[in-house]
Amino acid sequence: MTAKSFIAQLRTKPEKRDELIALQTELKKLVFENEPGALVYELFQSEEDPDLFQCVATFRDDAAFETHMHIDFHDRLVPPVLACLAEDMKLSFYRSLD
Repeated sequence: MTAKSFIAQLRTKPEKRDELIALQTELKKLVFENEPGALVYELFQSEEDPDLFQCVATFRDDAAFETHMHIDFHDRLVPPVLACLAEDMKLSFYRSLD
């Protein structure tokens, strides 16, 4: 089975930028501590626009992705992340080509 990845574009409200970074930093730490099927989980901030972020994640397979989507800390941290956003998150899914 091939790896499953997503790229999420997040535009934060300027006054919520630090909160978004803190929430995503906590999420990244918990992903790597608790999800062995998570191969990549990174947050990137645009150099040109400090309120624009890309979250990139890769999971070993669909089962690892499903674990991520239903793990307890995901349900705790994602709603406040979404509350920081100035617009809807843009989410795209990808598959590795091995």
